[in-house]
Amino acid sequence: MARGIDVGTMNIISAEQDGNETVFVQQRNSFVEIEYSDMAEEMLSRSEVLHIRKDDSVYVVGDDALNFANIFKQETRRPMSHGILSSDESSAIPMIKLILEQVVGDPERPRERLFFSTPADPIDSDLNTLYHQKTLESLLGDMGYDPEPINEGMAVIYSELADSNFTGLGVSFGAGMTNVCLAYYAVPVMTFSIARGGDWIDEQAARATGTSVDKVTATKEDDFGLDFTTDVGGIEGALSIYYDNLLDYVIENVIAEVNEEDVEEDLDVPVVVTGGTSSPEGFADLFQDRLDDATVPFSISEVRRAEEPMYSVARGALVASRTEEAEGTPEAEADAAVEAPSAED
Repeated sequence: MARGIDVGTMNIISAEQDGNETVFVQQRNSFVEIEYSDMAEEMLSRSEVLHIRKDDSVYVVGDDALNFANIFKQETRRPMSHGILSSDESSAIPMIKLILEQVVGDPERPRERLFFSTPADPIDSDLNTLYHQKTLESLLGDMGYDPEPINEGMAVIYSELADSNFTGLGVSFGAGMTNVCLAYYAVPVMTFSIARGGDWIDEQAARATGTSVDKVTATKEDDFGLDFTTDVGGIEGALSIYYDNLLDYVIENVIAEVNEEDVEEDLDVPVVVTGGTSSPEGFADLFQDRLDDATVPFSISEVRRAEEPMYSVARGALVASRTEEAEGTPEAEADAAVEAPSAED
């Protein structure tokens, strides 16, 4: 059985096929450190809270980390930053290894094929993704898989643009980065990333309002919408401002890269936006408005948001994995992969 996995800064999500459904398993890619005690470890184990012990500390990992951070008035820590493994976090590799083991599980057969998402090198930063990619490849290989990286933007094309023959512009708004891919009949014409995403929005909004990043993140994930009717000075107002700024920045860089790559001007393509940062209601409409205001050097037939933006990249990685395993075509495998999904925590 082939699998796909979206290794994101905020969440790690796996996808596999179960009959006609695509099943997703998800964990938050974060942890918090609390002081060790026998009682604390016993209670965590009894409550099935994902954790590991190291020296005199216990690390609560995954979805429960945010709850514990709020209780103990701490900020969560992340194994990844700006879309790649964090060089500032000494516990990054053991933590992400634990989360990967929980999300993906053991392979059903030796060297089972697994495609995992990896970002493109950002055009506005000197960050390099090679170490991140090779480390994940090693971790997944040690778990018994036959891993293969897939560009995050290309995964969006596989997941969302089967109805346009895998031709179009896919934009994945993640937490650490925004990944962009322009493809023509499943062949990438242009791929790049931008070192801004949901984390950048949260950090700017937190700084502007004097609140914690975790509080801003929780507000954003709690039915926040881009309707620009919120009171000036509040968290939602600040989020709207920085969402608007991010979209302008992304479009500016898309135009610059298209001009540099000398893409055909008579190209007429759909645009699909996805990723957790694109989840708020009104996001696609705002992106459409900003594109209309810009001078984009090719025609856009439509702008739409993926129906399940959180799962798009994982689904696209699964399509690539199943395609290679079956030695079929992306179109044939996409038909099977885009059935109504079910999600498991």
